[in-house]
Amino acid sequence: MLGLDGPRLDTTRGEVLPLDAYRRDFRERQWTIDGQDSWKLERQQSFREPGFASWEAFARGDWDESLRLIEEERDYLREFSQEVEDHRIALYRVRVVEEPIAPYLQWELHLLRLRAECGERIRVVGPEHLGELERSEKLPELLTLGDRTTYRIRYTDQGILDGAVRFTDAGTTVRCRAFTRGLYGAGEDLESYFAREVAHLPPPQPE
Repeated sequence: MLGLDGPRLDTTRGEVLPLDAYRRDFRERQWTIDGQDSWKLERQQSFREPGFASWEAFARGDWDESLRLIEEERDYLREFSQEVEDHRIALYRVRVVEEPIAPYLQWELHLLRLRAECGERIRVVGPEHLGELERSEKLPELLTLGDRTTYRIRYTDQGILDGAVRFTDAGTTVRCRAFTRGLYGAGEDLESYFAREVAHLPPPQPE
């Protein structure tokens, strides 16, 4: 377990953004952090992503098609990564993975592997790294942009993206970024984890 304080966020100090407002706000802010980093923490083990073709194929049980559609994202991700590099931004992600790996997460890890191949820095941690940090509740899904923006990402009970709570004080971002960076430092590179724990798995059954 890491000797870190969890990212305790008082949501009353942030601004609740419905889904459309969150997407618009993120698009406006993501390229304003030239020369800075973005850190993402993913904790939940299953989501639903209606409208994303690869996830739709996975959800209907067409595993080969879902993998083909992931590969079709490569050109877009390469272009996105080049734009990120042009802005001197580094993207970091920590993915918490519980075993046995949930069907959704097996699919997502294939997508994250492609993201890593295109330049995103991604590491995996297990729940053993969290320990007492989750005594009362699971860690939130977090995303920081630069030095002053943090999103606590919100999902419906069905696991569908539902917006975020935005914090714009530097103290919150410094704390959440340090926490995520600590987990990242304790994690395993996605590529080695994928080769050992994911690559050999049979096609998952949709949830």
